[in-house]
Amino acid sequence: MGSDCTVAIDDGLINIRVGAIIMKDDKFLMAGNERDHYLYSVGGRIKFGETAEQAIVREVFEETGVHMEIDHLGFIHENYFYGNESIRKNKLIYEISFYFYMKVPEDFGPVCESFTEDHCKEKLAWITADSDIKYFPEFFRTELANPCDYVKHIIVDQRNR
Repeated sequence: MGSDCTVAIDDGLINIRVGAIIMKDDKFLMAGNERDHYLYSVGGRIKFGETAEQAIVREVFEETGVHMEIDHLGFIHENYFYGNESIRKNKLIYEISFYFYMKVPEDFGPVCESFTEDHCKEKLAWITADSDIKYFPEFFRTELANPCDYVKHIIVDQRNR
């Protein structure tokens, strides 16, 4: 498969990524790492040549060790923000993300053996929407309380904050 779908443009970057919504018993599974003080959705960048559906199945397997099927696309998220690590630090990033609800097996027991692109060990955590932990995307706080079966388009723009 090709490289990550990240493209430098002017002084910023465009990312195309996928995220998994893995829910069980009113909780959802998020990822984190040893460096950052926040959690993020299981998922990652689409690789050039793969579809969003192929990417999320690959990413879920890489981060949980479990092959999981897609239930349905839940959100398309357009997000403008400034990077906070390494070569992305303070660069404007325009990210388009596809968030998929996944079919969670009854005996689902994730095992995280993955690392970030800069080699930080990742971890998994089950949380509720009202958790005090900082996590991204922030719209999970409100949207996952009442999941729906149609696609929502969400735009977040942090350029003027």
